[in-house]
Amino acid sequence: MVGEEKTFLRNRLFKPSENPEEDEDEREPKNKALKMLNNGQLDINQLISKKIQLTVEAEQLKPFFMKEVGSHFDDFVTNLIEKSTSLDNGGCALTSFSVLEGEKNNYRANELFEVDHIRTIYHMFIALLIIFILSTLVVDYIDEGRLVLEFSLLSYAFGKFPIVVWTWWTMFLSTLSIPYFLFQHWANGYRKSSHPVLRSLVHGSLFMFFQIGGLGFGPTYVVLAYTLPPASRFIVILEQIRFVMKAHSFIRENVPRVLDSAKEKSSTVPIPTVSQYLYFLFAPTLIYRDSYPRTPTIRWGYVATQFAQIFGCFFYVYYIFERLCAPLFRNIKQEPFSARVLVLCVFNSILPGVLILFLTFFAVLHCWLNAFAEMLRFGDRMFYKDWWNSTSYSNYYRTWNVVVHDWLYYYAYNDFLWLFTKRFKSAAMLAVFAVSAIVHEYALALCLSFFYPVLFVLFMFFGMAFNFIVNDSRKRPIWNVMMWTSLFVGHGIILCFYSQEWYARQHCPLKNPTFLDYVRPRSWTCHYVF
Repeated sequence: MVGEEKTFLRNRLFKPSENPEEDEDEREPKNKALKMLNNGQLDINQLISKKIQLTVEAEQLKPFFMKEVGSHFDDFVTNLIEKSTSLDNGGCALTSFSVLEGEKNNYRANELFEVDHIRTIYHMFIALLIIFILSTLVVDYIDEGRLVLEFSLLSYAFGKFPIVVWTWWTMFLSTLSIPYFLFQHWANGYRKSSHPVLRSLVHGSLFMFFQIGGLGFGPTYVVLAYTLPPASRFIVILEQIRFVMKAHSFIRENVPRVLDSAKEKSSTVPIPTVSQYLYFLFAPTLIYRDSYPRTPTIRWGYVATQFAQIFGCFFYVYYIFERLCAPLFRNIKQEPFSARVLVLCVFNSILPGVLILFLTFFAVLHCWLNAFAEMLRFGDRMFYKDWWNSTSYSNYYRTWNVVVHDWLYYYAYNDFLWLFTKRFKSAAMLAVFAVSAIVHEYALALCLSFFYPVLFVLFMFFGMAFNFIVNDSRKRPIWNVMMWTSLFVGHGIILCFYSQEWYARQHCPLKNPTFLDYVRPRSWTCHYVF
C-alpha cells in the first residue's frame, strides 16, 4: 500500500504531458496547480504553496501510518519531504535544507516509542521492574522480618566518584585545548612554511603523542592506581575512548580543508572557532561538522523524562543482579569448574543478559543521547535504526549503534580500504572488526581488573563469521529468529563467563600476583572453600 501511494504521488506531481498538442482547456488545471515563468523556473508563490500543502499532507497522514504501518512511516514521510524540497520540474529548489533535514531526523528519533506496539513492550518492562522491586521487598521481609532497603551494590559500583569527576575534567580540558591549539598552529603556518611536510610531521607526531600518552595512558593510570570500582572505571574508560574518537574526527575533517585551501591559494585559512569545537565535544555525534541541523526550542520536560528513565534503568539493572544474578552465582561458586556447571550457568544467564542488553540500549542509545541532543538543540537524531528487525548480522552492526558505526565507516573502513587499494574489501572489514574487538576488550579488561577475552573471541571470530555468512542476501524471517537466538546465547555466555571470573578473583585472591595471573583465568582453577 505504501509503495502504491508513493507511485501515485510521484506520477501526480511529476508526470509530463504525453501530448504536446493538447488544447488550452486540458492544460488549464496544470497551469493552475503549478505556474511556470517565462524563463522556465517555478513561480515562487506556487512553489511555497505546494511545499506547505505537502507538509500538511504528511502531518495529516502521520497518525494513520504510525498505527497501521509504523515500520514504513519513516520512508513515506521522508519521500514527501524530499518532494517538498525539490519540486524539480524546472530545476528550482528553494528551501532551508538543514531545517527540513532536522525535522526529518526528529521524526526518525521519536518514531520508535510512538508506535503503540513498542509502547506496550515499554510498559511491560516497567511492570517487570515493579515485580522485581516487590519481589525484593517481599523476600527481604520474609527472611529478615523487616523491609531492607539497601543499595550496597550501587554504592560500591560508583565508589570514589570525586576521582572520576576530576579525571573527567582533566580529559575534557586537555581534549578541548591541545588538539585545537596544535591544529590552529599548524594551519596558520602551513602555507608560509618552507618545509610544510616536516611541519605536518612534527604536529602530527605531537597529536599522536597526546592521543596515546595524554588520553591513553593518563586515564588508564588513574583507573589502576586508585583502584576505582567497576562502574566508576566504565565512566572514565568510555569517556576516554569518546574523547579520542572526537579529537581524531576533528583533525581528520579539518586538515584536508587546510590543504585544499593552500592548493587553491585562498586568502583565508578555514579554521573552526573554539565554540564550534566545544559544541562538537558535547554533541551526540562522533563526526565533526562546522554546523549541524538545529531544532528551534528545548523541551526541558522531555530532557527530565529522559534522565528519569536513565536512573530507572540503573535501578532496573541493580534488581536484575540482585534477584537473578546473585542467587545464581552464589550457588555455582560452591562447585568446581566443570562442563556441567558451565552449561547451566550459560542458560541461566540468558534472561538477565538479554534484559541488560535491552536496558543498555534504551538508557544509552535512546535516553542519554536524546537528552543531550535536546539540550543542545541537535537536530540529527539518527542514533540507531530498527536493528531488532535485522535478518543479517551485517545489517545489525550497521543499525545497532549508528553513531559509532559512522565513525568506524569513515575513519577506519575507508582508511583500510585505501590502504588495501580498494581491492580487498574483506581485509578492510576484517581490520575494522579487529579494531572494534580490541577496543571492547580493552574497556572490559580495565573495568573488571582482569583479562578474559571472551568478548574478543565472540566478536572477532563468531561475529565476523556471521557477518560474512548471514549477510544482506538473507531476507527470510527465519534469519531474524536465528539472529535473536544467537544474540540471546551470546549475551548469556558473556554474562556467565565474566561473572564466574569476577567471583573467582574475589574469593580466591593471590598474595603476590604476577602479570600471568592477570591474564590467566582464575575460574578454571579456583576451588571455593567455605
